[in-house]
Amino acid sequence: MHDLFDGQPGELLDLDDYWADFEKQFWKTRQPGFWKLERQQSFKEPNDDGWTAFAQGRWDDAMRVLEGRRSEFSDYYRRVADNGFTTRRVRIVEEPLTPYLQWELHVLNLRHEYGGLTRVVAPQAVRSAEVSGILPELYTLGTEVMYEAVYDADGVLEAARRWQDPALISRCQAFIATLYDDGEPLDAYFARAVSPLEPPAGG
Repeated sequence: MHDLFDGQPGELLDLDDYWADFEKQFWKTRQPGFWKLERQQSFKEPNDDGWTAFAQGRWDDAMRVLEGRRSEFSDYYRRVADNGFTTRRVRIVEEPLTPYLQWELHVLNLRHEYGGLTRVVAPQAVRSAEVSGILPELYTLGTEVMYEAVYDADGVLEAARRWQDPALISRCQAFIATLYDDGEPLDAYFARAVSPLEPPAGG
C-alpha cells in the first residue's frame, strides 16, 4: 500500500462492479473535477482496436483508428463541459519512450485537443514521492470518490480500489494538481518529443 493513501486500504471492486460504479459516479462529478495520475510506462488494452493494431505492428492502422475517434472525443468532452466539470491528467513519462507510451501519447494528444487536458511530468519530479514504491494509477472524481486502477502482471486492468473519504481524496487530488501545475502541456511535449519519432515496432 502506497503511503499516499495514509494507510487506508480502500475497497476492492471487481471489473464489472468497478465499471458500473465509475459510469454512475463520473457523470455526477463536480469541481474540482476529474484528476488522473498515470505512472506505468506500458499497459495492454486488448479491448481497444487501436491498441490491437499497434500491438500487431500495424501502426498506420492504429493511427487510422485513432483519427476515426475524433467525433467520439468531441462529443465526450462536450458532454463533460455541459455537466459542469473539467478533466485533467498527469502523465509521467520516462525516456526513451516505450512503444506503448508512444502510441498512448498519440491518443492523449487527440484527447487534449478536444478538452481532456494532459501535462507531462518527468520521473525525477516524483522521485521523493516514490520512496515507498512507485506511484499508483489514480483518479479522483470531485471529492466524492477516488479509484486506483489495479493491473495484472501483463498490464491488463483486472480490478480497482475505491475510496470515499473526502479528506483523503482532497489530499490526493492536491498532490496530482501540484504535479500538473509544474508539468509541460502535452501538445508542446508531443510536438517536440513524439511527432519526430519513427513508428515503434509494436507492443
